[in-house]
Amino acid sequence: MQETWTITLPSSKKPTSNELKLVLSDNKKDLGIFLSYYFKKEGALAEKVDLSSEINFKNESEGDFDLEFDLIHYNACLAIHDQKRDSMKITFEIENDKLNLKGPYWPEREMDEI
Repeated sequence: MQETWTITLPSSKKPTSNELKLVLSDNKKDLGIFLSYYFKKEGALAEKVDLSSEINFKNESEGDFDLEFDLIHYNACLAIHDQKRDSMKITFEIENDKLNLKGPYWPEREMDEI
């Protein structure tokens, strides 16, 4: 499984590192939803997403950065409410006025043969 997410940029020109930081800060709730897809099978949500590294540009329109977030497991029926800080490396690509985010690839286990 590899999740992707698209954020609309405020202008069509290539953003600087500081402009990307501002866009990520303004879209914290969307980033939390994006990261939560990785933990849905565990029943966990990602909240309080923050940039935890510098934005590294590989070229003019591609790069990566690390996001740090609270990973919250909550199940009232089982009396579970755990919270821990976690991080994930995200790669990005800028196309026109879109910031395309791509999370890490986590292979999924196929069904076992009988």
